[in-house]
Amino acid sequence: MFNRTSLQAAAALASISLVSGCGVFSDAESAGEQRIVVGTTSSPTTLDPAAAWDNSWELFRNVFQTLVSFPTGSTTPQSDAADCKFKDTSSRVFECRLVEGLQFSNGHKLDAKAVQYSIERIRKIDVDGGPNGMLGSLDTIETVGDRTVVFRLNKPDATFPFVLATPAMSLVDPAEYPADKLREDGKLVGSGPYVLDEYTEGEKAELSKNPSYKGFADRKNGGVTIRYFKESEPMVTALKDKEIDATYRGLTAEEVVDLQADKEENKGLQLIESTGADIRYLVFNAEDSSVAKSAVRKAVAQVVDREALVAKVYQGTAEPLYSMVPKGIAGHTTEFFDRFGAPDAGKAREILRDAGITEPVELTFWFTTDRYGSATALEFAELKRQLEASGLFKITLRGKPWKEFQAGYQKGQYPVFGRGWFPDFPDADNFVAPFVGKQNVLGTPYVRPEITDQLLPKSRRESDRGAATDEFEKAQELMVQDVRLLPLWQGKLYIAASEDIGGGERALDPQTVMQMWELNRRASW
Repeated sequence: MFNRTSLQAAAALASISLVSGCGVFSDAESAGEQRIVVGTTSSPTTLDPAAAWDNSWELFRNVFQTLVSFPTGSTTPQSDAADCKFKDTSSRVFECRLVEGLQFSNGHKLDAKAVQYSIERIRKIDVDGGPNGMLGSLDTIETVGDRTVVFRLNKPDATFPFVLATPAMSLVDPAEYPADKLREDGKLVGSGPYVLDEYTEGEKAELSKNPSYKGFADRKNGGVTIRYFKESEPMVTALKDKEIDATYRGLTAEEVVDLQADKEENKGLQLIESTGADIRYLVFNAEDSSVAKSAVRKAVAQVVDREALVAKVYQGTAEPLYSMVPKGIAGHTTEFFDRFGAPDAGKAREILRDAGITEPVELTFWFTTDRYGSATALEFAELKRQLEASGLFKITLRGKPWKEFQAGYQKGQYPVFGRGWFPDFPDADNFVAPFVGKQNVLGTPYVRPEITDQLLPKSRRESDRGAATDEFEKAQELMVQDVRLLPLWQGKLYIAASEDIGGGERALDPQTVMQMWELNRRASW
C-alpha cells in the first residue's frame, strides 16, 4: 500500500553513541523485571481517547489497544487486537476479527460491542479539534457475534486502516467510559501492554505490566515511570544525575549538540536519533482582519528565511521545509520554494503594494510555551526579527501554556499561531486532510473544495499509496496559492538515555509514538 522505499527511510532509526566502550543485555528474565524511568516535556492533555488528537497518544499507545497497529519496523498496519482486512475491491467494507479471549485490565470482556462502543462514542461526543475529524469516511459499524466488527464506509478510503491504527481509536470499556461525555476522574482502563497505576497531572504516570494483555508488544521491562517536565533543562539534568533513565520529546537543539560533545559529564550517556516526520508550521486565520488579505500572508511567506531559522535556533537538528508533506513521505514537494524562491523583502513589498498596503502590517503571533520544547520561544523571536527587519511588519509575540493555547486557537482567537504536527500515520494524506475543511484539527476553517471534494477522495481510492502522489502534489499547489498554512521546518527526534538502556533504536514507531515496552536495562562490561 505504500511507496516502501520512501516511507521506510522516513522511519529509519540510527543510533549515535556518545561514549566508547560496550555493553551486553542482561538475561531476558532480569531485563523483563527492571523498571525504566523516562522523562518528557510532553504531558497528556486528557486521559480520554475520545478527546485527544495530540501527544496524549504517547500514553495511550502504552495502556490501550487498537484493532491494528504499527509494530516496530512496520509501515503498514498490522494485527493488534484483531485481524482486519477490506472485504471488497472498492475499499468500503473493512472487517476485523478480534483475538479470542481479550479483556480489559479490570477483567471486563473486550468484545465486538466494546469496539463498536469505543468508536461510536468518539463520533457522539465530537470534541472540538478531536479525533472525530479522522472518521469522516465512516458510515456505520456492525457487529457479528462477539468477535467480528464490520466498518462500512461512505466512500472509498484506503487510509481507513491507518486511522484505526492511531491511538485515537483506543478501545475502552463501556462500563468505565460514558457514551455521551468524556471521562474526567483522572483514571483510565485499557487492554494494552501496561496498566496505569497512578497518575499525577503534569508530574508523573506509573505504569506496570498488564497481566491479561494479548497483543504484539514484547515487553522488555517490568514497568515504566513517566516523569513530566515543564522545561527540558531540568529533564536533562535529571538524566545526567541518573534520576531518570531516558528522555523523549523536548530536547532543545543546544542540548542535543551538548550531548553529542565529548564531555566528562556526558560519559555514560547515549543519544539515539530518528529521522523524523514531525513538522512545524504557521497557521493564518483568514477570518481575522489582520491576515484576511492573501497579500499579507504571501508577504510573510516571501520574507521568512527558513535556512536562517534552522541554523540559528535548531543547529542542525532540523531542516527547512517547503511543503506540508515532509521529506521521506511520498508526495513531498518544494512548492513554497518554487513559488516564492529565496527570502526577498523587495518582492514582499511589491506584493503588499499591489494590494494597496503601504504601512507596516501589525500582526500578533501566538505560540505554546510548554508543548514543543523551550526552543519554541527562540523560534518565534527569530521570526519576529526576520519580519521586522524587512520594514514591512510589526510583530507582537504572545505565548500561553498548551491547554490555554489550544482552547484559544480552537475558538479562532489568534490571527497567526504556530503548531507542530507529529503524524497520525506515515502517509501524505495525514499531512493534508487534517488541516482542510470547515472542521479541522486547527479549529480554523479552511475551505478548498478542490482538495476536500476532489483530490483527497481520488487519492483514497488508491490502495497503492505511492500511486496517489499526483493528487497530493496538486493539493499542495493549491495550498501555496492560499498560504493559509506556512511550513517552516522538519525535525529529527532524539532519545537521550543512559548507556545501560537498550531498545531505544526500536522504541519510536512510524507515528513517532514512544513504545515504552522496547526499553530495557542492560549490564555493562
